[in-house]
Amino acid sequence: MVSIATFIFFTGLVGFISWWRTRHDDHGDSDSYFLAGKSLPWFVVAGSLMLTNLSTEQLIGLNGGAYLSGAVVMAWEVVAALALVVLALYFLPRYWNTGITTVPQMLEKRFDLKTRQILSGLFLVFLVLNFLPFVLYSGALGMNGLFKVDEVLGVSETSSIWIMVWSIGTIGALYAVFGGLKAVAVSDTINGVGLLIGGLAIPILGLMALGDGSMGAGIDRILTNQSSQVSPIGADDSVIPFSTLFTGMVLINVYYWCTNQAIVQRTFGAKSLAEGQKGVMAAAFLKLLGPLYLVLPGIIALEMFGGDLGNGDSAYPRLVAAVLPPYFAGLFGAVMFGAILSSFNSALHSCSTLFGLDIYKGLINPQADGRRVVWIGKVFGIGLAIFAMLLAPVIAGAPDGLFTLMKKLGAIFNIPILAVIIMAMMNKSVPAWAAKISLFMGMATYCVFSFAMNEKFFGMEMHWLHFAAINFVFLCVFMAVAGKLKPSSRVAMAADGITSGDPEWSAVRITSGMVVVATLGLYIGLHILGS
Repeated sequence: MVSIATFIFFTGLVGFISWWRTRHDDHGDSDSYFLAGKSLPWFVVAGSLMLTNLSTEQLIGLNGGAYLSGAVVMAWEVVAALALVVLALYFLPRYWNTGITTVPQMLEKRFDLKTRQILSGLFLVFLVLNFLPFVLYSGALGMNGLFKVDEVLGVSETSSIWIMVWSIGTIGALYAVFGGLKAVAVSDTINGVGLLIGGLAIPILGLMALGDGSMGAGIDRILTNQSSQVSPIGADDSVIPFSTLFTGMVLINVYYWCTNQAIVQRTFGAKSLAEGQKGVMAAAFLKLLGPLYLVLPGIIALEMFGGDLGNGDSAYPRLVAAVLPPYFAGLFGAVMFGAILSSFNSALHSCSTLFGLDIYKGLINPQADGRRVVWIGKVFGIGLAIFAMLLAPVIAGAPDGLFTLMKKLGAIFNIPILAVIIMAMMNKSVPAWAAKISLFMGMATYCVFSFAMNEKFFGMEMHWLHFAAINFVFLCVFMAVAGKLKPSSRVAMAADGITSGDPEWSAVRITSGMVVVATLGLYIGLHILGS
């Protein structure tokens, strides 16, 4: 009862503060609703980036991966810090110079309107099929495991999952659709502080439980009994071979952090380019803390429960239930609920932005004013939320786990999109037709490799991350050759700001170097500890 009371109190407090901070905001124009009036300071940008990314599919999925495979799965978190460096140094200045609201708008400037609309459609399909339902379903699993909703309500686990999916989806839709980006960002910042505190508390309490009250003794026990799980260097037959960090792993992270509309829209809402870069770099440093609450708890669970849990996705909820006192469980549940809402409402708001600006105004009604576009975006967001809530429980029972399934399906979309955006920035000669073909050809080649060829390349077993890199290079070469043989007539792109742009924050290069050094140090240090 105490845990439920603290959960309701903290969740209500976050909602009240978000409403209070945004109650006088005017959502009548698209900049105010979609970009928070370009008013976000760097710390709000950082918090929103972190919470948009972090949700139960990571808390449960990555810790479950660590339970099964050890610290090799931390690559998804740590390589992300390097991708954020790329965003701050290269992508964000170029985005900012174009004055865009959505990433596809940049492709209209570089290629044509049709390319923009195709990319917007692909972003929408990606978010609808490969993000929103996963967030809702994993969130429902996490909340049901923490509060035993099925036992409290006296219903089956399946029924409780449906109840939680619709509860999370409804509240998330209200945040995103009626509050705009600023309300999303404010709630993200508050929940971010709570998640950082709560997330770090779990491994601390877990280590103390292993060490009979001593965190140091718990660490010694992990290093003695689970040393092989501590090293982040994956063998060739591991779930994440170390070599993949230099191929598909880095490319997928660059796509996610540098071109994904749900992520970069947070930086578009910053007060200035400098504030955006500060927020991005702050998020990069915070990502380096990720292994503490997204990997270490899984290893602690392995030592605490042994290898008998079977499904790794149950490791984190079991650990949380074992180490948290009841009065803290409600607070952590509220923070976890906030993380779920953040990922869901941020993606939903980005979908509303893409549809309102790129599809409705760009294709259906070019003469629509700002208020009409915002209203259409809200209506679309409500419909999308309902669709995601209907789809979420269908993905139950994924054989490889939720996190792996998400990443594999994501590679269908993200590699072609990344290839087209990078070539748009780096090569002025690529014609629009080549970009369009590459988007669909890249999806087709990956589907053939993954489904028809059963992840074999010319008869050889190949890790899907390596093939993702091969697909990326193939698409870039195709576009480069097309540009050489039949160059684009739109070659004066420097004037549009797409192929040129200088960082505005003077310390961005120094802090970028610090992130790179810290990343290398983290890998080397953990490898030494695990040797």
